[in-house]
Amino acid sequence: MSTMDRENWGSLAAFTVVAEERSFTRAAARLGVSASALSHTMRRLEDRLRIQLLARSTRNVSTTEAGERLLGRLRPAMEEIAQAVEELGRLLDRPSGHVRITASRTAARMVIAPVLPSFAQRYPEIVLEVLIESGLSNIVAQRFDAGIRLGESLDKDVVAVPVTGPLRMAVVGSPRYFAAHPAPANPHELRLHRCIGFRMPSAGTLYKWQFEKSRRKLEVGVEGPLVFDDQGMIIDAALQGMGLAYLIEDQVTPLICAGALERALEDWCPPFPGFYLYYPGRRQVSPALAAFIETVRVPVNARKAR
Repeated sequence: MSTMDRENWGSLAAFTVVAEERSFTRAAARLGVSASALSHTMRRLEDRLRIQLLARSTRNVSTTEAGERLLGRLRPAMEEIAQAVEELGRLLDRPSGHVRITASRTAARMVIAPVLPSFAQRYPEIVLEVLIESGLSNIVAQRFDAGIRLGESLDKDVVAVPVTGPLRMAVVGSPRYFAAHPAPANPHELRLHRCIGFRMPSAGTLYKWQFEKSRRKLEVGVEGPLVFDDQGMIIDAALQGMGLAYLIEDQVTPLICAGALERALEDWCPPFPGFYLYYPGRRQVSPALAAFIETVRVPVNARKAR
């Protein structure tokens, strides 16, 4: 292979990443180079090919018609090469490669964060990329290997692997709050309380607290002095006695056990399907993704209702 051929090949591989990310900054982060160096590489490629491949603006990058045509030819070749490399990893019984996961912030904290040390130690040749997104993503269009979301949110045409057991919600407040405000006896009494709201980042709407008892379902639109789109902030506010919070039980169990928070309306909070890792059924699972699934999968005997 000539020097020019080697240079073209590396530049073309970089071009596919820029075209997919539509950003020199994000593409440079994936490739491990500086954005300025990557931009210079793209200019040199365009000069050698004598055609503009990328349309640049101050905010983003998009492909020209010529660039889109080239990308259409390059993408299958790049995927075939990536598959060949992963197959080599399988032969060596040492999974390697890049795994891209989309997850909600809660799922990332509950499912992924606890296994990161052991996963990184066991599979040092796997690069795990986790992108936090509040809404459901089209993992095929956005080129994710898999996503992690609540089971009730998933489409029926995906392969879903449980990564937690059933979950429950919990209404919690600090001892100081309950000393000044008697605990609600039923969900309707929440209207008499200062509740900490959660604004869903994807929809922009306030989340309504959901309850069920003896097959009776209630949805309560609560009010209060604080609204956040981050559950960590909600927990902090509840600890400071600023109101009642509505959170997944596992997020606050240590605080409840320590006496920093107390529960209310526990008999109105039944279990519901927990988090699942999902991916398209028609997609071949790479060794790297298979290793990640095996790491986060919940054993069958652990999937018990609470």
